[in-house]
Amino acid sequence: MTDEVSASAVQAASEVRVVFGRVRRRLKEQTEDDLTPSQTSVLRRIDKGGPASASELAAVERVRPQSMAAILASLRELDLIQRHPDPLDGRRQVVSLTSAARRRLQGDRRARQEWLSATLEAECTEAERQTILEALAILDRVLEATSPEATSR
Repeated sequence: MTDEVSASAVQAASEVRVVFGRVRRRLKEQTEDDLTPSQTSVLRRIDKGGPASASELAAVERVRPQSMAAILASLRELDLIQRHPDPLDGRRQVVSLTSAARRRLQGDRRARQEWLSATLEAECTEAERQTILEALAILDRVLEATSPEATSR
């Protein structure tokens, strides 16, 4: 297998993808589930990136502006977002999180963290937890080396 990817690399890639998918699903089970995946994604995007216009959100979420308008309307109805004039361009509106949305996101993070911490404590030895940390550090290094920023240097 000189010109091809090694069998162990293919197996490792498959296992990482499958396990990360399972971890993601289990973490999602630990949070409130009354929002759609699109609504949750928009809330998290605003939480990470700060206030944004509907058109900016539609572009980064890769949905049509009409779809984003419907998502934002439902989030507004739930009092999770608010709109206000863009400080740089008063003709535009930007969307930001309400305090209720911030509390919800913090509670969700806390619930996922507590569940995963307790699960790792109950199901793994200290040596196994250290192995997980080492494996994650390796994956992080690999991802950093292949990030667009690293390849443009």
